[in-house]
Amino acid sequence: MKAVVCSAWGLPDTLAIQDLPDPQPGPGQVALEVMAAGVNFPDVLIIQGKYQFKPELPFTPGSELSGVVRAVGDGVTTFKAGDKVIAFTAQGAFAQQIVVPVHALMPMPPGMDFDTAAAITLTYGTSHHAVVDRAALKAGETMLVLGAAGGVGLAAIEIGKALGAHVIAAASSEEKLAVCRAHGADATINYSSEDLREAIKAATDGKGPDVIYDPVGGIYAEPAFRSIGWRGRYLVVGFANGEIPKLPLNLTLLKGASLMGVFWGEFAKREPKANMAAMRQLIGWLGEGKIKPHISGRYALKDTAAALNDMAARKVTGKVVIQPGK
Repeated sequence: MKAVVCSAWGLPDTLAIQDLPDPQPGPGQVALEVMAAGVNFPDVLIIQGKYQFKPELPFTPGSELSGVVRAVGDGVTTFKAGDKVIAFTAQGAFAQQIVVPVHALMPMPPGMDFDTAAAITLTYGTSHHAVVDRAALKAGETMLVLGAAGGVGLAAIEIGKALGAHVIAAASSEEKLAVCRAHGADATINYSSEDLREAIKAATDGKGPDVIYDPVGGIYAEPAFRSIGWRGRYLVVGFANGEIPKLPLNLTLLKGASLMGVFWGEFAKREPKANMAAMRQLIGWLGEGKIKPHISGRYALKDTAAALNDMAARKVTGKVVIQPGK
């Protein structure tokens, strides 16, 4: 089988396509034919050795996928060859085949396509953990989403609307904001051309948002946090801007506000039952049409570096997927 291999820390163009032996499942494992793999911003960081954890070199990047069961190992009774599944794994998704532990699998709902199935675990899992579990967003509250046209941003918009909240989307271009409106945003802010604090004030009648969802960091964090409402919850999701902001902690005192860290991968590992309950709710919302992953690009396995470069350059709206069979 063919797989993308990272042999040394570096930028996407240093990745190589290699022929590797077909992986065989051991006890409690399942071998899959990968039909689609989701691309996420952490993938860009992981191959550079800049993420929260570093895999041992060499490795195949990619953490979320959809596929078809090829074989099962000893002790696996819940899946069989031919089953369509969704999987989340630490690495290995950018390949034609993969072996994963059985607990990392979910059945694909009837009628779901492989691209959608590969695009729902990390972005929607992260945003559900952030918005529902950490911030406990309620109907009637207001949420501001920074970097709103990205994968986790669009997921946060849809989840906020599913909960009955008023959602304000902030992004860097009118094209991106149009995508946000198409996914349910009630109001939009272009922080490339508008003063962020003044725009937030105008959009919230001076009250400030109850929840701020921030996967961007950098220069937008402090003006956003200064604008938060009383008892507001600020979700620290990531730092796509590349800069980890240093917030004055007196702001939490003045606003009675909370800073909340969001690390979905660790949550999924430490609290697997809660994570599976969240995924079931997301699958239900998908069936009801309340959420729908926006897939803006599809790449062949040989074009994985191009997909990661587009992600790094912030050219991606919503999700892009790798289709290893092409």
